[in-house]
Amino acid sequence: MEFNVTNHQLCVGDIKITGVASSALFLIGDVQTIQLSSAFDTPPESLIIGPLVPLSPQG
Repeated sequence: MEFNVTNHQLCVGDIKITGVASSALFLIGDVQTIQLSSAFDTPPESLIIGPLVPLSPQG
């Protein structure tokens, strides 16, 4: 896949991240190349898909 972006002036004030997926990329700024990969060393039968644990609110 080829993804071209033309950046202009960038001003970031505040960022609030409330959760992160099992595969995520968060980037602010410029980058020439991004290469993402993942690997699992856990056998498939040990995978448990169930309710997600909620993040506690910051107070």
